[in-house]
Formats: sequence, structure tokens, C-alpha cells
Amino acid sequence: MIRFYDVIKKKRDGLSLSTEEINYFVRGTVDHSIPDYQLTAFLMAIFFRGMDERETADLTMAMVKSGTQIDLNLPKAVDKHSTGGVADTTTLIVAPIVAACGVPVAKMSGRGLGHTGGTVDKLESIPGFSTALNMEQFRMQVAKIGLSIISATAEVAPADKVLYGLRDVTATIDSIPLIASSIMSKKLAAGATHIVLDVKFGRGAFMAHFDDAKRLARTMIDIGTMLGRPTTVLLTSMDAPLGSSIGNALEIEEAIAILTGQGGSADLRAVSLALSREMILHYYPDMTVEDALQLASEVLETGRAYAKFKEMVEAQGGDLTHGLPQAKFSATVRAASSGFVQAIDPLLLGSMSVEIGAGRHKKGDLIDYTAGFVVAVRIGDRVEQGAPLLQVYSGHAVIGEYLERLATAFTICDQQVETAAWRIERLT
Repeated sequence: MIRFYDVIKKKRDGLSLSTEEINYFVRGTVDHSIPDYQLTAFLMAIFFRGMDERETADLTMAMVKSGTQIDLNLPKAVDKHSTGGVADTTTLIVAPIVAACGVPVAKMSGRGLGHTGGTVDKLESIPGFSTALNMEQFRMQVAKIGLSIISATAEVAPADKVLYGLRDVTATIDSIPLIASSIMSKKLAAGATHIVLDVKFGRGAFMAHFDDAKRLARTMIDIGTMLGRPTTVLLTSMDAPLGSSIGNALEIEEAIAILTGQGGSADLRAVSLALSREMILHYYPDMTVEDALQLASEVLETGRAYAKFKEMVEAQGGDLTHGLPQAKFSATVRAASSGFVQAIDPLLLGSMSVEIGAGRHKKGDLIDYTAGFVVAVRIGDRVEQGAPLLQVYSGHAVIGEYLERLATAFTICDQQVETAAWRIERLT
């Protein structure tokens, strides 16, 4: 008989756990037979001692089996996940591009929490759009139009929900095996046979340092390999907001601008095409990287991707004919001096967007779909004193002190700033 005290002690001493011991831990997490104080002690032991590849894969599969495992009835189910960022609207661009290329997209997404936005919240800013499809409706829509995005169900990897809640309040979030198993378990339980991951690094990312992000990426690739789920990772920079818009309806507007060729951030477009390319390559393995990118670019430029987006919106009850909800109030943040934009702090902007209602401090908080920012400049731009840096949108008026704090997100210097293409590194 397993005593969880002995399991904690074993991991505390840096020893490898058996598959049976890991399964016992996950079962006890879900049925609450292991008390929280022992679970948190165990999580701290993992935080300091880590887990090897086999342990991490075992933990992932135990979490998959802790709840419902979805069968999408597809020969291949290619899923995409981002570790979270500011103005990261890629799913809303990638999914219709890929679906327009003939790759079925059956995606479960989450809501925003903290400074990062959630795809479900963004879609629900479209009047009438429903992300609460049941599994039969979900499968039928994918079979009919090749694309559906719904909110994740509580039955998928329930162990992860319990453990994440404990990690969040015990300073054990930043553990690579725990992060990797959390992400991969939800992808596998949701029916993914092939996985594309966008792992962020930089000031606004979960992993601030590139080397840490790369270790996380390698860990998830190893899990996918061990469990027979081919996995590709793109490491992408999050030292500045990816898109120009931060906030739910505003990010929908930017996604539509890119899908229709009417504007939007060039960096957001580049990352979206790179992720689309990887999903296409998983579905059509005989394609070259160049051909997959060309196909993605073609469906974007010809309007086929936007047509697919509209088809999904209509299928899920959404109505774009009268536009998106508009904010009652707006204000402008202006440059205090002339010069070159050296830095834009994504973490500060993400956090301050939550303050005006664009996100949540805790689950259950109501959000203002109209609230958020549109950033008027990119790093390296020349600005004159008094030029607009950012436009604020909100359901209520914002005060001068708030605008002054927003202005500190922008660093302006005298010297011209060297800029490069948005950094993307590919790992397989």
C-alpha cells in the first residue's frame, strides 16, 4: 500500500517516482483523498527536485486519464497552444487560415486570467457568439465547415485545475515539469494527435528568459515524442505586445483587419503565418516548409481565410453585420518628448488593461468587452512630442493619473533604435 508521506519524502530526496506512485498522486488529487497540505508539500518537492522525462510523461498521462478524453473522430487532429502573451490574437487568425487549407480545426480554448487575454472572451465579444457547444454540436460543426472554437469543459484534465489552483498560491508555478504536463495533458485529453506550441519568452511572457523557454519547449516535445504525439514548438519573443490591440473586441477587430488585408500588426501576421505553416505541415507531411507557408499566405491574401472565419461566426450564432460593441469613452496617451521608441512594456500594458475591465483579477470577474488599448507605435518608430502613443477605450472615463502610468510603458530615447524581424525559433 502506498503512503503519500513516503512519496513526498522520496521526491524531496531527489529520487525518481514510479508510474504507480504518480497515478496515486493524481487520483488522490481528483478525489480529494490527499489533503491540500500534502499536495502542496509534494508540489514544492517537484519544484526543487524536478522530474525526469519518464516521470513527466507519466504525470501528463495520469492527468489526461483523470477526466474525459475526447474523441474528435478525425484521422488527424492538429491543435495549437500559446503559453500566453499580450495582444496575442494568433488563434483567431491561425484557425481560419488552417481550416481554409483543408486542415480541420476542433479547438477548445480558455478564458483570460491576469495580464494575458483568452480566446473565448475575445470571441464572446462578437454579439450572439456562443462558445458553449456540446460535444455533438462541436463535432458536427467541424465535420460540416472544418472549424469550431469552444470553451474548454471542466471534465477535461480536472487534476490540472486542482493542481494549478494550489500552485498559484504556493509559489510553485514556475516548474517546467508541472507547466509542461499541465499544457500537454489538456491538449491530449482534448483529442490532439499532433500539437503545435507557441512558447513565449521575454518581458511579457510566462518565461522571461529564452533558455528557460527553450527548456520548457524541449520538455513538451519530449512528452509528445514519448506519448506518440508529434509536437512542434515555435519560440517567439514577447518583449513588446505582439499585436497593436489589447482587449477583447479590439483584438477581434485587429484579427479581422489581418484576415481582410486591411491592416493590423505585421508581427502578429508573421507569427500567425508561421504557426499556420506548422499546423499544415503536420496534416500534410509531404509538403515542404516553403510550400506550407505559401499555401497559408495564399488563403490569407485571397480572402478564403476570412470567409472561413465568417462561416464559423455564423455557425456559432455570431452576428458581425452591425459591428462589434464600442466603448463609451476614449482617451489618448501622448509622447512627453521627441525621439525613438526604444521599448514598450507588455506586462504593464496587460496589467493595466485588466484595471479598466478588459480582463479578470480572479475567475468569475465580469469583463468589459469594449475596454482596452490600441498601440499607435512600434519599437524603432520616430515620434514627435505630443504624438499619440496609445488610445485607451473603456466603459467609463479614465483619470489623468491612470494615463500617466500608462505613459511609463513607453521608453523614448534620443538615439535611433535597431529593429529586427520578430524573433521566431523553430524546434521539432
